[in-house]
Amino acid sequence: MLGQRLNSRGARQHASKNENGPLIDLHQVVKKYLGLAGAVVALKGIDLQVREGEFLVVTGKSGAGKTTLVNLITGLDRSTAGEIWVDGVPVHKLGAERTAQWRGRTVGVVFQSFELLPTLTVLQNVMLPMDFAHRYSIHQRRKRAMHLLAQMEIAEHAHKLPSAVSGGQQQRVAIARAMANDPPILVADEPTGSLDSVTADSVLRVFEDLVNQGKTVVLVTHDDDVARRGTRTIRLLDGEIVGRDA
Repeated sequence: MLGQRLNSRGARQHASKNENGPLIDLHQVVKKYLGLAGAVVALKGIDLQVREGEFLVVTGKSGAGKTTLVNLITGLDRSTAGEIWVDGVPVHKLGAERTAQWRGRTVGVVFQSFELLPTLTVLQNVMLPMDFAHRYSIHQRRKRAMHLLAQMEIAEHAHKLPSAVSGGQQQRVAIARAMANDPPILVADEPTGSLDSVTADSVLRVFEDLVNQGKTVVLVTHDDDVARRGTRTIRLLDGEIVGRDA
């Protein structure tokens, strides 16, 4: 088990989380990419703590490091240096297989382009993470997926292919899929970027409702109007945090 493999620092970190310490805790995180022109530093010594139940918005211009930051938090990318603790687990120390197992149960990821499998129905897309994580029985998976689709107000589209529903509905399916394994954290990278303002507002209200239910949300946006919907905002510029509120 991951928890059994933590060193003493991990045990202390996990204990502090249970005592209302940070759910996400980054210490001096650096990310460098090697290219033909040499090394590019995408993140420069990031320190960041996110508490359980927060709706944190990460904002900044294109190229500021927003997507890199959330990819490190979710384990979709690896840091060059520093420590990344999420729910008491040292993500920076996990191998690829362990990271996938951990992410499947701990973090739900929502993308701007939805990333739904086009040949699976809406219902099957939501069931897929449960299949991969071997969570719940077959009957329970179907029942839970339908419950999540009902929560997203799209249960009537369960047996349609993603191409048969609107962009806003596809994003709601993507959120339902991210919630499939009941993770404590949702990370969304520009989830409203391809939506009109009315549809975007409805999607943001879904995130607000999830926070009210106790989930922790980290959302990336370059839109100041979207940023104001969070409970706390940080602004990135050239790989550094240059502004925080609350």
